[in-house]
Amino acid sequence: MLLGLLTALLGATLVAAPAPAAPTGPAARPAVLARQVVFDLENTNATSVLCLPDNQSYEVRGRLVGPRKALDGHSGPIRVNVLVHDLGAGAWFWQLPGHRSYDYARQLARHGETSLVLDRLGYGASRLANGDATCLGAQADMLHQVVQHLKSGRYVYADPSHGTTPAAASVVTHGHAVGAAIAQVEAGTFDDVEGLVLMSWTDRGATSLATRTAARQSAACAGSADYAPLAATGAAYRSLMFASATTEIQKAAARLRSEDPCGDVTSLSPLLLASSLAAGRVDAPVLLLYGARDALHRPAARAQQADSYRTEVTSRTFARAGSALPLERSAADVRGAVLRWLR
Repeated sequence: MLLGLLTALLGATLVAAPAPAAPTGPAARPAVLARQVVFDLENTNATSVLCLPDNQSYEVRGRLVGPRKALDGHSGPIRVNVLVHDLGAGAWFWQLPGHRSYDYARQLARHGETSLVLDRLGYGASRLANGDATCLGAQADMLHQVVQHLKSGRYVYADPSHGTTPAAASVVTHGHAVGAAIAQVEAGTFDDVEGLVLMSWTDRGATSLATRTAARQSAACAGSADYAPLAATGAAYRSLMFASATTEIQKAAARLRSEDPCGDVTSLSPLLLASSLAAGRVDAPVLLLYGARDALHRPAARAQQADSYRTEVTSRTFARAGSALPLERSAADVRGAVLRWLR
């Protein structure tokens, strides 16, 4: 009898013992990886942007950044956020080296998101010998090809030992400035993405500073050059992009600024027209993000831009930010707005 009583008490104790608490805080964050990826793309233009690329095949490179399980293909269906940079930039814009708190892709990954950080053709790791060989219509076309390759899994890790790349169940494009226009043209032309995050972009709201900057760059391309800088000096680049970022961040970005393929530069005007027309054809939900102190777009144009879509539009303006939203002091608030919208 005594043995039976002890056994019963022990069993009750085991049943009543509380389960271990689920991890919270930093320990609950997923392990984040970044892996180099390669896409085989055709430098073609099937959009309404009037420009002529060379119609050749190229490797376009980027980094897939996300939770380890997603990159290993063990997390089930995933969403991939494709990050499309502006003129004068590159993949570094979304992952500023040495500044993890301003690493847009990695910070999204800490919340379970997977992102593709691209170097568009002619930039960074996606080198192009002749800057006249591509154009912004082709950039939108190649973005469409990237979306299709992501959904089918037809791309590869640069290091084959990482195995098979994951296929995306859905794709959301995030574009900054001219990168936003590229994403908008792609979505309006091909209707194959599930959402658009458009930063610091209006189709008809360029300031006089933006117009003068584009004119100077076009003049440089009118000569013998096939690449031209968006801003000739670091100080000029900083004045275009920033309003509140720390001096350290501004200088780091200015050092990394790139020259632009002249094919992109000379097709900016046709892109503006095509982007304006594409807005009314976008079916996916749109998130518009602006800096109140953006030197390149007029404040009045923000509402006009929101009114140009027929789909669901969410808009947010950050009071002290300039154009480079992921690198300004409000970067965490920008990411928070994006994450809330994605969910």
